[in-house]
Amino acid sequence: MTLSRIAGIAAMLIGSTVAAQAQDRSDWPSSFTVGTASQGGTYFAYGSGWANLVADELGMSGGGEVTGGPMQNMALVHTGEAAFGMTTMGPAAESLGGTNPIAPGLEMDMACAMFPMYQTPFSVTALSSSGIESISDIPDGAKIGFGPAGSTSDTYFPRMLEELGVNFDRRNGGWTDLGGQLQDGLLDVIAFAAGIPIPAVSQLEVQTDVNIIEFTEEEQAQILEAFPVSEFTIPADTYTSLDEPARAVSMWNFAIANCDLPESFVYEATNVVMSDNDRMVAIHRAARSTTPDNWDKNKVLMWHPGAARWFNENGASIPDDMIHGN
Repeated sequence: MTLSRIAGIAAMLIGSTVAAQAQDRSDWPSSFTVGTASQGGTYFAYGSGWANLVADELGMSGGGEVTGGPMQNMALVHTGEAAFGMTTMGPAAESLGGTNPIAPGLEMDMACAMFPMYQTPFSVTALSSSGIESISDIPDGAKIGFGPAGSTSDTYFPRMLEELGVNFDRRNGGWTDLGGQLQDGLLDVIAFAAGIPIPAVSQLEVQTDVNIIEFTEEEQAQILEAFPVSEFTIPADTYTSLDEPARAVSMWNFAIANCDLPESFVYEATNVVMSDNDRMVAIHRAARSTTPDNWDKNKVLMWHPGAARWFNENGASIPDDMIHGN
């Protein structure tokens, strides 16, 4: 066979591959956004990171968007205003049940599971100078920041502290702003619910001395009984302020996709995130849990068909009745 003939065949093969790729992407969106949360929180750092990674790898425009967190993300993804988002299992269940405070009565069943992210620990931070070293030390009427309105922390942490008998003055805001208020003495405590290490806490440690307050065994057991959370231990190497692991509780986070997005698009986006964990860990250490074996932590949302196909091809066994459209 002549060299010219070989070159011709190669050109035909390349041309057909390019054509196939173009055909495969014919129904893809031209760009996408990922609903995250406020700046200074883990959602924003993690979500912006994986949005940029997917955009780069798939050769398209995409990025993270500042939002109010899990509750708002469920609404944005359900309506299609955001292609992707991030949520925790508690807010996801409430949204499916029509009790999302953003749109009461609306069952947000067009937000589908995409991939497991990490666990969100619930932890309390105070300035060391405050003398607050335990939940029971929190003074009556303390000014406590619970994060953005409608966030996982704002939805569940006030209830948890009420369960433990804490009487407080509730404040909301982005994590970075609340960190500044704590440092300035405008808040007594911040009740964080975010993947660790939380950027705002790490920044506080650089600027001042803080206490990372753990639950007692009795407090942890009481919270586990009353809320949809799991036991969790914050490793001692997470923060310089910790000398030993800290007892906490946590809730799983999942990436979500609008259920109407093309199967091939979500499949490829899922593959970018899940096929190389080292890249995700480089974005944020919380991504150490962004692994295929954690697919079974979703017991609430229907799976997007594209994501389900990727996981089932990579060791999962997602049942047909948990896949949207089946």
